[in-house]
Amino acid sequence: MTHIRVRIGALGLALLAGLAAPPALASENPAATPTVEEQRLDRAAPQEILARSGFDTVAPEFARALGKARSYAQAERLVERQGSRLWQRAVDRAQGRGPAGGDLSRDDDRPLYWARLGMTREVRQWEPEFGLTEARRAKLLAALERTSRGQDSIRFPHTKSHSQSPSPSRSQSQSQVTSASASGGKKVKRILLTGFDPFTLDRDVRISNPSGATALALDGTVIRTADGPARIETAVFPVRWQDFADGTVERTLRPHLPHVDLFTTVSQGRVGRIDIERTNGAWRGGFPDNENLSRTETVPVTDPASQPQWTTTTLPYKDIVAADTGRFPVYDNTSVTEIPAGGTEPVVRPEGPTAGSTARAGGGGNYLSNEIAYRATLLRDRLGLGGSLPGGHVHTPVLEFGAGNTDPASGTVTDAQFVRNRLDIIAQVRSILTVAADATEEVTG
Repeated sequence: MTHIRVRIGALGLALLAGLAAPPALASENPAATPTVEEQRLDRAAPQEILARSGFDTVAPEFARALGKARSYAQAERLVERQGSRLWQRAVDRAQGRGPAGGDLSRDDDRPLYWARLGMTREVRQWEPEFGLTEARRAKLLAALERTSRGQDSIRFPHTKSHSQSPSPSRSQSQSQVTSASASGGKKVKRILLTGFDPFTLDRDVRISNPSGATALALDGTVIRTADGPARIETAVFPVRWQDFADGTVERTLRPHLPHVDLFTTVSQGRVGRIDIERTNGAWRGGFPDNENLSRTETVPVTDPASQPQWTTTTLPYKDIVAADTGRFPVYDNTSVTEIPAGGTEPVVRPEGPTAGSTARAGGGGNYLSNEIAYRATLLRDRLGLGGSLPGGHVHTPVLEFGAGNTDPASGTVTDAQFVRNRLDIIAQVRSILTVAADATEEVTG
């Protein structure tokens, strides 16, 4: 998700399209027009992805339930419950629990994305008999976004454990943590990871995002580290400038950063490589988001008077780069683009920013991947954790389709190489987390 990647033609991800709303619930209000993301739902590829995963029933079932709500309070409870259920269903499918629902590989992140859009479209077009103000509709949509992205289900154990399970399910890892606590073992390390929706969908609506797939595959799992087990909790974020300006990253991460031992934001980056981004910049470069909106400006944050131009990773990047974590080469990426102090034109600095410079691109570019890294590490620093909490950004390889399946117009929504690439990326990110946790001293709290 980097602007640099876009310029060199290494991007290739795509987004949203939708499920048809039942006529009884479709709104006649022109203000309820589906968003750009939701309008992509009715294309053939999103419909096939939903059908081949069993997620094609999500929006219709949600619409029927929504139609039975007789008050705003009922609707609010329903939206929160159904949003959480969608997230858990996607996690369970990715981790091999329950029915696959079709022949689409379980590691696929796209069913969650498209099913969520089907649900948001239903809320946007819903006109209940009891009346619904636009402010309350927006509140329902926000609740649906939050719950269906795992943003409010981040729960770390407050127990100790001797468990050495490499990758149990959420329920298994919680029971292991609980049962092992009685034996008085070490504190379970806590790792927080975030991913993203698919993006650049107008280039190829079939696109998947390996960072989102990684979040689904690792949520609630336990990895084995040199000091014992580490529990991973995850969430996924939208590829929309406005959501970030509205504080979705800080709202999600702030309650947890003081209590975790390690965090990393993850997004799709460059072809054939993984980058540990050393420096993040306070600049939005304007590349269109999933709503086809652009923003070219300083990253908007609270208290802009104290806002730095740059933030820095505290991940143990030397250990990560030196380790054999998987098939893709891993780099310590130090390059940035800046306007030097006293200058007027952007300059690429391979070794990082110079004193007093103004950011124009971090190592991860100037798109939302750079911004989530900037916001997360700035929050870390503002919470006074910069000297003790390892955290930063990991850019995965671009998820590529197999040879002969590169034409969006005539290609299929999946192939064997596509699945293998995604599985290898997930496995390598998991290995990187293990290396980082091994190199990290425990954070108390």
